[in-house]
Order: sequence, then C-alpha cells, then structure tokens
Amino acid sequence: MPRRRLTPVGDARHDVSLLDDTIVHLFNEGTLDHAHRVFGARPHLVDGVEGTYFAVWAPNALSVSVVGDFNAWHRTRHPMKRHGGAGIWEAFIPGVHHGDTYKYHVAGRTRGYRVDKADPYGVWSEVAPKTASIVWDLAYEWNDAGWMAARKTQRVLERPMSTYEVHLGSWMRVPEEKGRMMTYREIAPRLADYVEKMGFTHVELMPVMEHPFYGSWGYQVTGYFAATSRYGTPQDLMFLVDTLHQRGIGVIFDWVPSHFPTDAHGLSYFDGTHLYEHEDPRKGYHPDWGSNVFNYGRYEVQNFLRSNAQFWLETYHADGLRVDAVASMLHLDFSRKEGEWIPNKYGGNENLDAVDFLRRLNEGVYRDHPDAVTVAEDSTAWPLVSRPVYLGGLGFGMKWDMGWMHDTLAYFKLDGIHRRYHHQKVTFRMMYAFSENYVLAISHDEVVHLKSSLLHKMAGDPWQQRANLRLLLGWMYGQPGKKLLFMGCEFGQRAEWNHDVSLDWHLLQFAEHAGLQRWVIALNTLYRDEPAMHERDTQSDGFAWVDCSDAEQSVVSFLRYGVDRDRPVLAVYNFTPVPRRNYRIGVPASESWEEVLNSDAPEYGGSGWNANGTVATVREERHGHPCSISLTVPPLGMLFLRPTAPRHDAPTMESALDATPPETAR
Repeated sequence: MPRRRLTPVGDARHDVSLLDDTIVHLFNEGTLDHAHRVFGARPHLVDGVEGTYFAVWAPNALSVSVVGDFNAWHRTRHPMKRHGGAGIWEAFIPGVHHGDTYKYHVAGRTRGYRVDKADPYGVWSEVAPKTASIVWDLAYEWNDAGWMAARKTQRVLERPMSTYEVHLGSWMRVPEEKGRMMTYREIAPRLADYVEKMGFTHVELMPVMEHPFYGSWGYQVTGYFAATSRYGTPQDLMFLVDTLHQRGIGVIFDWVPSHFPTDAHGLSYFDGTHLYEHEDPRKGYHPDWGSNVFNYGRYEVQNFLRSNAQFWLETYHADGLRVDAVASMLHLDFSRKEGEWIPNKYGGNENLDAVDFLRRLNEGVYRDHPDAVTVAEDSTAWPLVSRPVYLGGLGFGMKWDMGWMHDTLAYFKLDGIHRRYHHQKVTFRMMYAFSENYVLAISHDEVVHLKSSLLHKMAGDPWQQRANLRLLLGWMYGQPGKKLLFMGCEFGQRAEWNHDVSLDWHLLQFAEHAGLQRWVIALNTLYRDEPAMHERDTQSDGFAWVDCSDAEQSVVSFLRYGVDRDRPVLAVYNFTPVPRRNYRIGVPASESWEEVLNSDAPEYGGSGWNANGTVATVREERHGHPCSISLTVPPLGMLFLRPTAPRHDAPTMESALDATPPETAR
C-alpha cells in the first residue's frame, strides 16, 4: 500500500537548475569527475518549498518525464526540460521527498521507443525484482575520523595489507530464520569481530552496487551509485564501513566499469540509442557474459564512471577500489575470434579509449584521494599497469598477480613425488615479481564452477591436503606482495563456495579446521608485526634467495628484508611429504636464529614432528652467506625464522659439534 503523502506534489518547474555553463562544458569535454553532485535525484529547497531536483543525460530522447508513486506513474504529468544543447534533461518537482520511488520515462526518436529507466545516478533502489530508483538523502554521521586521519599519514605500499574477500550474502546467514541473509547492520559487528580476530588488515566487499540478478555476485550492475537494497539502506552500508574503520580495518570495494547487463530498466539502449555502450556489437557486446561494453570513447560515459569511482571513495569512505576485468577492457579481441573484433586506428588490438579512461580514472582518484588505492584485476602481461601515468603506465596502485596464482595452484595439485619436475612453478615468479606492485590473490574465482574448494585442490590424503594448504598459505605470506584470501579458505571450507548458503562455520568444531584458522591468524600476525614481511613488498631489495635450486628435494629458502636489514626473516619450504633432517641453510651472521612459525606445529593441525626452537649458527659458508644453520624442515611444511642479536664471531662447524651433547646432535 503506498505511503500517505504529507505534502502535495506540485507541477514540474523548469526554472530551477543546478547546472551552469562550466558544469555543462566540463561534462561534455569529459572532465567532470564529480558529476554525481549534480545528476540524479537531489532533495532540494526552492523558495521555501521542499522537493527534488532531477537531472539525467539522454541526448537522443524526444522527451523525458519523471514517473513514480507520487504521480501514479503518469507519463506526462511531470515532464523534464532539455538544458541547452548538452543532452541533459532536468526538472524540479515540489513535494517529492526522501523515500519516493521514481523512474525516467524516456521516449525515443525512432520506432515509437518508450521505456521506464532507473536513474543512472540514483543512490538507492527498490529490492529486486522491483527496479525503481528511490529518492534518498545520504546524510550520515561518521565516527571514523581517527581512521581517516591516520590513513593520510600512511604509505600503502610500505604497510601490511592482507585482505579478506567477502560476499555479504553468503558469508554468514541466520539459520534460525531459514538461512536468510543478514543486513549490513547485522553483519557489521560480526564481521568486524571476526576480521579483527583473524588479523586481516582489510576487507574487500564483492560488488555492493545494485544488481538485479543475485547469482551474478554483483558483477552485473544496473545501479552504479546505489548500494544494493538486499541488505539495507545506504546508511546501513555506511555503518558497516564505519564499524570496520573504527576497529582499524580498511574497506576495499569491488567495482565493475568493464561491462553492464542488458536489463531494460538499466543503462542499455538508454535513450533509444546505444548511449552508454558501443553500437557495433564487435565492440559493444561481451560474448562471454552476455552484457554490454562501455563506450569509453564517449566523454560523458567517462564522466559517469570516473564520478562513480569518486562517489564510493567520497561518500562511503572506501579505502580503495578493486577494478574488475581490466583485461577485457584493454583488449579489443578479448574472448573474441578472428573477425569478431575491430582493430584500433593503428591496426592493433589495444583499446585506446579504455587506456585513456583508466589513466584518467587513476589520475583523478589519486589527485583527490591520494591515501586511497586502486587495484587492477588484470590477467595479461600488459606493461606498467601499476606505474604512474607520467611514466607511461596505467596509474593503478597495485595489480593482482594472476600468473602466480595459476602456477601455484597447479603446483600444489601435484603429488609431492612429481614436484621436482615442476620446480620452476615456485621459482619463476621472482623473474618478474617487482615489475609491478603485486597482490597475491586467492579469490572467489578459484573456488567456484566445479573448480572445487581450495582445500580439495591440494594433493594427497586428507592430512596431506591440510598440510599442503598450510604450506600454500605460508608460501603466499612469505612472498613479496600484498595478500588477499577469499572467505572460507582460512579454515579449510570443504565445499565449493555457494552464494545461496552460508559458509560452513560448523567445521570449526573440528580440530583440523580450527588449526587451519589459527595458522592464518599466526601468518597475519607475523606479516603485520614483522617489518621485513611487508615494508619492501614492492622493492627488489626486500627479497633475496638463499637457495632456489634444490629441485631434487623440492626445498626452497629465501630471506625477506625490511628497512632495517639487520632484522630479516628466513623462510624455508619443503614441498614434499619427506621430512628434511640436518638441512643446512646459509644465513647472515647472527648468534642464532629462532623459529617463529612452523606450519607443522600441533596447534595448527600439524604432526609436531620436530620443532627447531632456537638454532645456533656456525661459521661455515653456505649459499653465499658467511654462516649457516642446520634445520629439520617438516614434511609438507615450512618455517619462518628470525635472527637473535647479530654476531660476527660465530663458532666454526667443528667447535659447534664438539659443544653439542651427543643425544641432541643433528
């Protein structure tokens, strides 16, 4: 039943405008990075009368009017007026207020085209399957001033960044209520508590922009400026971000500027023409996803997308954006056969308009939000993705290392006896590891579509699978680069991810799954607290191989360095189920090295086969280092060690053996 109106709705007024010549000029030339401040539905006060100002871009429409519950969806009751020759339609409607539903009724110039469109700049909408936009005041009293102030003083590349990727609809549900999804406000304290306990520094939310098809996970967006109403109001989402910030946890929003669905109420064929997308399907239609591709060569479309990025950073205090499917944007022949794509003006497959858009996007973001970060999901070898535009790059802050993910998962599927023949899969990365600012990501894409859960990708019997998973996670955290882990992987979810149900939290009652969870807590703690593990993540002087050539035993070792090079961390990995006793490793001079983490420890679900404790160094050169230590490297296990106080008079091998009681000699 429609809500009772407190004030009558007046006729549309066309003498009210938030546009001026400068705004219109910037919009048409593609430099209006804050178009969201004037477009859409904005509650407004004119001559003491409250109402809403509407503005929409539809240059090829014959007419546009505002329809909604307030006028019984009458198509001619509240017409809009074209603003000059810019293709913008506007109107002020007295009496339309916060909470009113509306759409734009667009009449095209050909074939009697008429359609009701949701507002491209609308900030909230009805719960699907309904599709109307809702006039909404975004006022919110934030309580994260401390977080936002601290963010301005930090250099993100030198800080720890371990991200927990979350799909809000399936992270945790309410089993007592038939497994219903939680609201933003219900999730907020639970997610904050859990992420704080786990030690992750950031949460990455899979797309929370409005999407009609829940099964798209948010990647088929119709409401780019609208927080999806499935989980509550815009203020409820702000509360979630605010809660996380107050607990010292950053928030990254997954963002999809690469394509949009063909739903009739959305951006597709908006004004009776291919306005936001290319007209030619060889450039404007994505064959894999059945969706439209943005026309980045149209300045007004660039304004829309760049303003959208600014909107989430500005209005929702997002700490960064993960940009989805960048590879599909950069390549005209992405997922297309010969003859199904149009070369650029130089005959190549590079999408020059998309390159221009991405560079402008990143320049604008870092100009206005220098303490935020943009992260590219790019699976190709496009150069300089995370390098500044002025150096010829695309300007992203970071880039996912998809090659590392594919090589690593392929390696861990192999039985230990065969890994010696594929040693390059774990060593090759260092040939390119510092060419970009990389994020090592194990994301949702790896645990769906019959790919199996991360745990069940691992080789071996159940014990070996868990050991391999601990080893893989230790490998990820030891490597240079920021980290991202999809929800459920931290405790060994057995089933593939299913967006229709909650994670299997009941598994934590079993010791082996609780042990995996404790292992991730330990890794996050070490990564966050030990400068050598994160300070030089993107610099080659932060990493040094000790030994990468022992393919026969499938053992590798390396050192991680921070700014203080006297406090490195030594990482040693055994990729086979055979324990390596008396395994000698070259190390920088130090009195001794203490074992900080051992993936085979019983508290993590390991066998506790042999803990090294504190290991004395001896003055025997090995692997280019003046000293060495002898370790027991557990089966399918790894070690992190760090030095005690530096010492340059370490004993010789002979004197060390003489001083060791026979029963403990290694």
